[in-house]
Amino acid sequence: MSADHVFTALASPARRELLRLLLDEGSQPAGRLAERFDMSRPSVSEHLKVLRDAGLVAETRRGRERLYRLEAAPLMEIREWLTPYERFWREKLSGLSDLLDEMGDEDV
Repeated sequence: MSADHVFTALASPARRELLRLLLDEGSQPAGRLAERFDMSRPSVSEHLKVLRDAGLVAETRRGRERLYRLEAAPLMEIREWLTPYERFWREKLSGLSDLLDEMGDEDV
């Protein structure tokens, strides 16, 4: 799955919340997930479809129920992509911290 699909899926707060629920609480049927949202069950199902298409959740059938579980592998690819930016900001914030420390010493 492409990083573009994953970023598109993660752009929605509702989809990020669905991923959080699956991370924190494990596999769940679509109906139980839908109960946690102030939207229709078909809307939640559409969000789950986007997550499934992006490879972020897997779906299995159990009778008439569809169980969803988190698939974190695509997030690792995103993490790898973000790592250089994380280093960049860590260095910038460290430099800012050093500057503020120097300024604090001058004021004393």
